[in-house]
Amino acid sequence: MLANNLSGHYRFLAGIEPYSCGVVADPGWEIVRVTLPALIPWREGFAYVDDTLRRAVLGRGALCAMELRSPQPFDMDGFIEFNRGYRDVLQQWKLLVNGVNPIARTNVAPLTNPPTSVSLHAFSFVRPNADRKRPTFIVAGAGELREGILESQGVVRRGDVSPDAMLEKSAYVLGVMTDRLNGLGVSWNRATAVDIYTVHSLEEPLRRQLLDTIGPAVRHGLCWHVARPPVLEIEFEMDVRGVACELNG
Repeated sequence: MLANNLSGHYRFLAGIEPYSCGVVADPGWEIVRVTLPALIPWREGFAYVDDTLRRAVLGRGALCAMELRSPQPFDMDGFIEFNRGYRDVLQQWKLLVNGVNPIARTNVAPLTNPPTSVSLHAFSFVRPNADRKRPTFIVAGAGELREGILESQGVVRRGDVSPDAMLEKSAYVLGVMTDRLNGLGVSWNRATAVDIYTVHSLEEPLRRQLLDTIGPAVRHGLCWHVARPPVLEIEFEMDVRGVACELNG
């Protein structure tokens, strides 16, 4: 079910405490994505976001998505602990909606040139645009961890990275992406970017499964980030977005 974030002028799919499953701008508004010129520690990143929104004459409520990069994957306890501190900042900013986190998020660990601490890579915000007729949206990152379960036992084919297991993991994640797109009231043909995060090869059966599922979105290509999902034992993650404006900070 989509929930309204009236102060942010977007709707969101409720997820778990650290993040929502996705966001879509209200009619008359659009989502804008900003990529930072360099990674900065995530707490400093919130100050960068604050300054960007202030210059755009927007309040903090306009923030709708964050993209983080980690030095390495967390163990499950470490991930939960990090998420507590992250959510505390959202609470301090008064961004929660009736106690529910509306902000979408992706957090992955690059295989090469990783940051020395969890850092902000990009973020998205909502601004008015009465001329934007197509819905703009962000689908939060998801790996093969069964929805709503922050426990290792929830990982699909845990500990198995065989080609068959990777196909099953990918199929699960693709299903999550499709469900979230449907929940936001959009579809693959509205996507402008499809991101894949894995350190494993995209062999032909896996490529075919991806391409067959995303259908019309393939015209924008697939962006393969050689990175690990944020939690140990998760091997394959994706996110999707449909935006018309991407800025380099």
